[in-house]
Amino acid sequence: MFLFEDEANIVEDREDLISVLKMRFGDIPPKVIEEIYAISSYETLERLILVASNVPSLKVFLEELKEGEGSFRILGDRFNPIEAQSEGGGSK
Repeated sequence: MFLFEDEANIVEDREDLISVLKMRFGDIPPKVIEEIYAISSYETLERLILVASNVPSLKVFLEELKEGEGSFRILGDRFNPIEAQSEGGGSK
C-alpha cells in the first residue's frame, strides 16, 4: 500500500471510530476526540473500533483508549454491549 493510502485509511478509521462512539454514547468530549486524532497506528484504530462497538459504556472505552498500542485483548464481560442493557442501562 502506498503512503497516501495508509494515511487515508487512518483518517477514515478515526472518523469511523468517532461515529461509532457518537452512535453508541451520544456526545463525546472534545479531549477524547483529540486523543483519537493523535493515534497514528492503523492497527490501534481498528482495535478501538471493535472495542467501541462492544463495550457497555463510554467509561470502559476510555480505559481501553488509555491502554495505547500494546493492548490486543478484547474478551470477557467488559466487551459485552448487552451488559449495560441487562442492568437497566447503567455502566459497569
